[in-house]
Amino acid sequence: MKIIVDVMSGDNAPKEILTGAISARHEYGCEVVLVGDSDIMRLIASQNGYPLDSNGVYVEHTTGVIKMEDPPMSIRTKKDSSMVKALNLLADGTGDAVVSAGNTGALYTGASILVSRIKGFRKAAIATILPLASPVLLIDSGANIAVTDENLEQFAIMGSAYMEKVMNVHAPRIGLLNNGVERTKGSQLLQDTYSRLEENRSINFIGNVESRALPYGVCDVIVTDGFSGNLILKYTESICSFVMDRMNEIYSKNLLAKASSLVLKGELESLRKRFCPSEYGGAPLLGISKPVIKAHGSSDAFAIKNAIHQAIKYAKSGMIEHLSGISTDCSESEYE
Repeated sequence: MKIIVDVMSGDNAPKEILTGAISARHEYGCEVVLVGDSDIMRLIASQNGYPLDSNGVYVEHTTGVIKMEDPPMSIRTKKDSSMVKALNLLADGTGDAVVSAGNTGALYTGASILVSRIKGFRKAAIATILPLASPVLLIDSGANIAVTDENLEQFAIMGSAYMEKVMNVHAPRIGLLNNGVERTKGSQLLQDTYSRLEENRSINFIGNVESRALPYGVCDVIVTDGFSGNLILKYTESICSFVMDRMNEIYSKNLLAKASSLVLKGELESLRKRFCPSEYGGAPLLGISKPVIKAHGSSDAFAIKNAIHQAIKYAKSGMIEHLSGISTDCSESEYE
């Protein structure tokens, strides 16, 4: 398994990205293709004792970088960027998956254009595992603000396949994010989507789900548009961080509290890991014809290592081949 890593993109690039990639190479036994400025990468490697150009570690040199503030179509003007080169290498068959912590809009657009979508799927979507009591796949978590009921139905199909084939969840329960559980709730779009999902026998649709129910494991996949999904994602990440920070304050107040924390150390560590987004590392762009993983922009080495692990699991799952065999109506690319 060979994973292509965009080393130069992300808030903590290039050192944390490079460190995470090398860690993944050692822990998971995969080959890694490091895409970025070779002079900078070699300097970091020499300072930290990382092996490059040997033992399954390869370097692809390029000097350009797509910045976080660049527009999505900068993939057209920054063809020498590490992100664009990584995606082109994936399209050419140089590796099995791409991991990038860079500009979300550019990665989504680049993956759709340079790698292409799965035939028949009109839009790709970002699928993020929410760190709740049990894993919940949020799709779409930020790529598509404007959607149709057909788009949302295809998101449900993709999300169901991912949870079953990558996360090993049998017959994943699909929920539609809404402001009430009744089928008549929400906009006309949501009511039309409800009807589509209810009639689709290939998925296990359980109905509308309110946001307040998500932490309690009522569904395995929650389907929504990218705007609403991104709000849910950011609030969930912040509230989980808030709860853990507050617990640390409580258990640091005095000697008795500190003693209690020692007794509960194992449980507290388990809770911290459950709520930590870095444990999953990245979010797949579902609907793309080859595996592309979007890591958080602020990813550290640990998160990048786990994002590569997600990429390996995704590439091995056979999910894309499964979706390619599903008969759906095809349309011309929105970028063509």
